Amino acid sequence: MTAPAAAAVPARQGALEPGGGALRVARRALAAAALLTLLAGCENSATAYMIDGSQHALILVREQKFVWDDELRQAVVVSRLPACQKRVRIHPGSTRLVEMKVYAAGDGLWALQQGGRWYLAGTEECRLQDWDNPGGQPPGALIGSFVLKDGEPAFVPAAK
Repeated sequence: MTAPAAAAVPARQGALEPGGGALRVARRALAAAALLTLLAGCENSATAYMIDGSQHALILVREQKFVWDDELRQAVVVSRLPACQKRVRIHPGSTRLVEMKVYAAGDGLWALQQGGRWYLAGTEECRLQDWDNPGGQPPGALIGSFVLKDGEPAFVPAAK
């Protein structure tokens, strides 16, 4: 038994002419590659300070929508699973991560300092709020910091 002959597909007339099919496909492929290059420069990261395992943590989330944006959206996820987990937007950050220090502030409470801004996080009910720290002094011991390490956001514990 012989295999049926493949049907010949006629070439489209004018396929390589301007506005032709092959040229149109090449343009679309080039545009898609350019878009991927632009999106590759965006930062979308999540870095965790694990308080008591992966279910109890403070997570710094940074999202850059477009490569040309100078600001990044930032949020802190306060998590104590299975009881609660909340994502709270905080003030925008710059494209270069400004160190965020984490201090002990009491039972289930942490003070976060990024530049001149302070936040209080509580994991009892997974809350986070701006904090007008009148003295500007940390309420307790430094636990660690969210910083750039080898070009990537990371949580680095404080030296003991």
